[in-house]
Amino acid sequence: MPASPASEVLVVGATGLLGGPVARRLREEGNAVRLLVRDVARARDRLGEGFEYVAGSVTDGEAVDRALAGCDAVHISLGAERADIEEVEHRGTATVAAAAARHGLRRISYLTGSLVHEPYGEPIPEHRAKRAAERAIQDSGVPYTFFRPTYFMDTLPRHVQGRVAVLFGRQRGLLHPVAAQDYARMVAAALQLPAAADREFYVQGPEPMTLGEALRRYCASAVPGTRVITVPVAVMRSVDRVAMGGRLRASLEIMSLLSRLGERGDPEPANALLGGPETTVRAWCERRAADGNRRR
Repeated sequence: MPASPASEVLVVGATGLLGGPVARRLREEGNAVRLLVRDVARARDRLGEGFEYVAGSVTDGEAVDRALAGCDAVHISLGAERADIEEVEHRGTATVAAAAARHGLRRISYLTGSLVHEPYGEPIPEHRAKRAAERAIQDSGVPYTFFRPTYFMDTLPRHVQGRVAVLFGRQRGLLHPVAAQDYARMVAAALQLPAAADREFYVQGPEPMTLGEALRRYCASAVPGTRVITVPVAVMRSVDRVAMGGRLRASLEIMSLLSRLGERGDPEPANALLGGPETTVRAWCERRAADGNRRR
């Protein structure tokens, strides 16, 4: 059954790096946007007015039910610690999907991963959870749109620690980094288009480069004087285990796979239907630097 344009959309994960731009874009396009958040005061401080805030999380079925009541669509963009990945990413998404079916929503859009279904061996925990989440959405019967983006340039600042930017492993393959604002525009478009129902879209940016090149460009523009160093993944795993309590384990798993497998998927179907990303790494870095200067 084709989906109708959405007018009231719930965003799950709006306080995250990638959920926030989607929420803002949906609001800019005239949708009524509701946000399911754990801490309303903190979320409002971060995202501002113009949203309806509902307190709760995807692990709370009653909160999910309240948040979805009256909505036309839901966008799911979750992030969880490794220890919580099954409960949040899989079971939480399944809770949202089941409630979406009960409330008769016209669309579920879900941020998944470009390497989730690649046959690289035993799946890492994040990919197992995302595979199960996708199945739960499909089994709900609600028309869905899955997004499988490549590396987000918005994560480049996370590599910077003081005056050093750390590149995990020898990331020699070419990527097409994508800006979160372009991805958000594509999500908003997909929720309006019946042709985007029951589809999956790979999202890639407009220019190819290695992750090292992207990181050096960011540092030169936004944090000049920062030195980019490469640390083998095996070394970082040891450091993470001994000194960081495993906080980087999930990121290191993803970076290791990216190094081995490279970029996967064909972005042309997404570009043709939704309009492809246009922001270059240089333009994003220059805007980031300008924003930083204004805040000083």
